[in-house]
Amino acid sequence: MSWLPDDWQHPVHVELTPRHHLRPIRAADVDLDMLAVMGSRERLWSVYGDAWGWPPATMTREQDREDLQRHAEEVETHESFNYAVFDADETELIGCVYVDPAEVAGFDAEISWWVREEYVGTEVEAALDALVPRWIAADWPLTRPRFGPPPAPARN
Repeated sequence: MSWLPDDWQHPVHVELTPRHHLRPIRAADVDLDMLAVMGSRERLWSVYGDAWGWPPATMTREQDREDLQRHAEEVETHESFNYAVFDADETELIGCVYVDPAEVAGFDAEISWWVREEYVGTEVEAALDALVPRWIAADWPLTRPRFGPPPAPARN
C-alpha cells in the first residue's frame, strides 16, 4: 500500500513570497544546488549527516546531479519529494523542503527543510518556516506529519 493516495497529484509550484517559490527539484538544477549545498555543508551535515550521510565533504557535481535525478524520479513515482526553494527567476537555489514517508512509528510523513547559510535568520527563512506546516496541512493528504530533522539510525 502506498503512503499517498494513487490519484493524488503533487503540487508543482508553491508561492513562498512574491519573490520566491518552491518546485520539485530537477537534475538540471545541479549547478545552483551545488552552490547552495556546499556553501552550507557543515550546517547541513549537522542536520542530515547521521541520518542520510549527506552532504559528503567530497561531493562532486556528477554525484549531485545523479542525486537530483533520483529525487526527480522519486517525485514522479511519489516515493518521496524534494522541493527546491528558488528566487523568482530561478537564478538562485535558496534551500530545500523534503517530504518523505515516515520512519518513526505514529507518523505518516517526515518533513524537513533548510535554507542556505546566508538566509538563516532572514525573512525568507521565517516565511519558509511558516509556510511548510500550512502547505502540508492544506495540500497534502497527510494526517500525522512529523516536522523536523530526519531521525538518526538506531545504534546498537
